[in-house]
Amino acid sequence: MIEKRSVHFSIFRFDPEKDGKYHYDEFDVDTLPGEVVLSALLDIQRTTDPSLSFRHSCRMAVCGSCGMVINGQQRLACKTQISSLSGSEVVVEPLSSMPVVKDLVVDMDKFFDNMRKVKPYLIRYSQDPAKELLQSSENRRRIDNLVDCISCGVCTTACPVFWTNHSYLGPAALVKAFRFLSDSRDEGYDEHIEHVVLDNGALTCKDAYQCTVTCPKGINPQEAIEGLRAMMIQKRVWERIHQEHAVQISVTTD
Repeated sequence: MIEKRSVHFSIFRFDPEKDGKYHYDEFDVDTLPGEVVLSALLDIQRTTDPSLSFRHSCRMAVCGSCGMVINGQQRLACKTQISSLSGSEVVVEPLSSMPVVKDLVVDMDKFFDNMRKVKPYLIRYSQDPAKELLQSSENRRRIDNLVDCISCGVCTTACPVFWTNHSYLGPAALVKAFRFLSDSRDEGYDEHIEHVVLDNGALTCKDAYQCTVTCPKGINPQEAIEGLRAMMIQKRVWERIHQEHAVQISVTTD
C-alpha cells in the first residue's frame, strides 16, 4: 500500500478587493510519492479553499501557465515534484517582480509586450515555394533547443536585471530573437534585431545566469544572449567596412 505523506504548504495570498494587503495561508496536504506542487494546489482549491487563485492548463510543462516561485525559485508547478524540495514546508509565491492580480496570478502584460518587440515569428520576403520551406538537418539543429521555449516567464522573472528594469527585454524575448535570427528560413534580420541592439537589449544583461538555472525546458538563454552579442558585433563590423568602402569609392570618383 502506498503511504501518503503530510506536507505543510505556506501560500501567498492577495485579494485587491479586500484590504489590498498580502499574507500567507497555511495548509497541510496529504501527498503521494511523485506528486507535483500543482496537484497539491488543486487539492487545496477543491477541498479546503475554493478562492485560491492560480493559473494552469496542460499540466505537462507545455503551456507555461503555472509559473510561480516555489521555495524561493521560479519553477513550473506542474513539473516540480514535492519530494524534490528541501525543507520542512513548501512555500508558494507569485512570479517575482510582476504585478500581482490575485494570489499566485500575476499580470504578464509587460512580459508579452517585450516579447512582441522582437517580432517572434518567421518573416519572409521571397516568394513562397510551391511546397514547404525545407531545412537541412544541420540548419534545424541550430534551433533545436530554442524552439522549446514555452514563454512561461520563469527565466525573465528570475533575472535580477529585470527586477529593477522592466524595460529590459529579458531572457525569454532575447531567446525568441535569437531563435528566429538563427532560422535559415527567416529573412527578417533587421526587424528581429532592431530592439536587441538598443539600450535595453542584449547588452543590458549582466550575466547572472539565473535564466539558465531556472529554465524548465533546459534552454540556455545566456548562450543565446551571447550569440546575439556576437551577431551585433558582426553587424557593426560589416557596417563599418561598407561605410569605409563607400568613402573610398567617393574619393576615387571625385
